[in-house]
Amino acid sequence: MKLAAEREAVAAAARRLAAEGLVIGPAGNVSAAAGALVAVTPTGARLAELEPEEVAIVDRSGELVEGTLAPTSELALHLGVYERFDAGAVVHTHAPLATAISCVADELPCVHYSMLLLGGTVRVAPYATFGTPELAEAVAAALDGRTAALMANHGSVNHAADLDAAVEGALLLEWACGVYWHARAIGEPRVLDEAQRTAVIAAAVERGYGTTKPVEEGE
Repeated sequence: MKLAAEREAVAAAARRLAAEGLVIGPAGNVSAAAGALVAVTPTGARLAELEPEEVAIVDRSGELVEGTLAPTSELALHLGVYERFDAGAVVHTHAPLATAISCVADELPCVHYSMLLLGGTVRVAPYATFGTPELAEAVAAALDGRTAALMANHGSVNHAADLDAAVEGALLLEWACGVYWHARAIGEPRVLDEAQRTAVIAAAVERGYGTTKPVEEGE
């Protein structure tokens, strides 16, 4: 079986996204790239129950290489991300808060420093019919310089070096949408300016933020 490890990872990621409430039924898709091939969820599959053998294998042109099920109707979106960015995995969800924000906003402002992991402000790609080249192009444009984008009246997309990171990015994006939602219910959210974002990056680098480290002797 081609790309056995990637198939396992795609199926596991799909099931986790469903368990986290970011996808429901067949509404969403996941892929992982390995060289000239891509492992991707099949169209119409219930992601909460997806098994590795159901995952389709396609080449970079979208031709089915191995599998008994047709790949997702959003295949062009995934392939477009791989063509344009140095990505190893792509996650597309219909997460409730992200989808809600995509229905009313032109962008998700950078209201928390954790959003810098997504590239800062998250753009909303203009609406286009699902599965079309127009949607794939709009999403790729919105992802320029970012690892996440919202899709107007549709959902969200994240890419990363691997599926674990892409799933974590999708969870972070949903959390950020929730923070923004609640803040807007109270008043106009403050947005981090360029100087504040730069300071966060410098502090994270200096302190090794996000990584564990042993306590120095004597502390």
